[in-house]
Amino acid sequence: MSTIENTISPGSAAYHANRDGMLALIDRMRALEERTRAASAAAKDRFHKRGQLLPRERVALVLDPGAPFIELSTLAGYMFDVPDAAKSVPGGGVIAGIGFVSGIRCMVSASDSGIDAGALQPFGLDKMLRVQELALENKLPYVQLVESAGANLLRYRVEDFVRGGNIFRNLARLSAAGLPVVTVTHGSSTAGGAYQTGLSDYIVMVRGRTRAFLAGPPLLKAATGEIATEEELGGAEMHTQVSGLGDYLAEDDRDGLRIAREIMAALEWERPGPAAQEFKPPRYEQDELLGIMPMDHKRPVDMKQVIARIIDDSDFTEMAPNYGPATVCGHARIEGQAIGIITNNGPLDPAGANKATHFIQACCQTRTPILYLNNTTGYMVGKAYEEAGMIKHGSKMIQAVTSATVPQITIYCGASFGAGNYGMCGRGFHPRFCFSWPNAKTAVMGGEQAAETMAIVTEAAAARRGKPVEKEKLDAMKAQIVGVFDGQMDVFATSARVLDDGVIDPRDTRAVLSEVLAICREGDARTPQRMQFSVARP
Repeated sequence: MSTIENTISPGSAAYHANRDGMLALIDRMRALEERTRAASAAAKDRFHKRGQLLPRERVALVLDPGAPFIELSTLAGYMFDVPDAAKSVPGGGVIAGIGFVSGIRCMVSASDSGIDAGALQPFGLDKMLRVQELALENKLPYVQLVESAGANLLRYRVEDFVRGGNIFRNLARLSAAGLPVVTVTHGSSTAGGAYQTGLSDYIVMVRGRTRAFLAGPPLLKAATGEIATEEELGGAEMHTQVSGLGDYLAEDDRDGLRIAREIMAALEWERPGPAAQEFKPPRYEQDELLGIMPMDHKRPVDMKQVIARIIDDSDFTEMAPNYGPATVCGHARIEGQAIGIITNNGPLDPAGANKATHFIQACCQTRTPILYLNNTTGYMVGKAYEEAGMIKHGSKMIQAVTSATVPQITIYCGASFGAGNYGMCGRGFHPRFCFSWPNAKTAVMGGEQAAETMAIVTEAAAARRGKPVEKEKLDAMKAQIVGVFDGQMDVFATSARVLDDGVIDPRDTRAVLSEVLAICREGDARTPQRMQFSVARP
């Protein structure tokens, strides 16, 4: 292997401008995450007065102390709850991530019941469906901490009701795939949400707090005339002693989480040990990742400098460096784990697309996971490129991405525009994991290009009618288009729509990739025979 030579100048003005811009974006992201935590924690006195733990306290207690935890989609729903950047509370009303419970790597999902009593917030449904998809793909047991007021009826949309059925379908699929679903129902689990509890393999209920019923006392009285208290209708004692819905009766939240951990500890399940391979860290400081990417996606970047700061010993075996050189492909290791890397030092041209297709096929042959570091304005356009077969070679690359038989991991590091987003395994192509850096931008094209394209089309249409176009109207149209595109392309817009699995600090990239690669490896190692059993409830 060959060591990537350092070309970064930390003392340069450009480096400092990039670093300052990236740090400002990271600060903005962290401030939004802290706003969500603070909004939930504001209910602390109310929760503690009734003997309950806050949602994040529950998550912390169910997880193994000190073990890695990758929180997912923290910006989900940003600006969709209220259209005010100063007041919006992101997160979708759900806390979710991958961590360890009693030594077993699990997907953990918790209702953020400190906010609107746990009602799903905008894009909370999309977030829940995505974390369930990740659990299924990576064969992770599913631990859920439920306390939800259900859907916010003031924001009722029939499509959310219909799509929401997928939550319950996925719980059944997890169980059928042999992936235990362990649920602690800390509070309300009402109406359709009762099936979130009922479709679990192991159910823990909390005395005096759990409520699980298809119709609460008011609806019951209105529908049938029957009068019953919440405890009589769906309390923990009734369900663990009479209906049989609950398997374990906990005295309080803390006791319920203890029981959940004991359930996981008793499972016959592989518990990952420490990595067997020795490895050397990158030769260059990961902190320098802050100053590599410019805030203007039009400025060129040598993505090998990014690679050098995330791979073992900065050693990279590049494939065909002189053929389609703007597309960089090569092999490396991250904490001893083999990986193929594809990234962009410019647009994708026919040679680069052809090389990437070959490389993807080679990685599939050797069962090597592929990492896509997105930084492209798309596939090249123009007469010469069309004649050279840009559509054909780009299509072959997209086919290779679609048909790949190994885990594919995508990180949006810079621009990801047009069909280049597809060829570089964008979210629409179902990478196993997809993360963004705070500066990343995703769109069909840049706002200025879109505006200029529509201006040309508008002028041509006017010319055919023999009528001139007023410059003021044309300028107003272009400004509107730029505003629409610019308002949707940054990570605060795309991650809000759950178009990635979360935004990460560039300095955390190597650590996140190490965990993600281990998750993929462990999941793929579980044989189909092992996954055929279904956990039976007593």
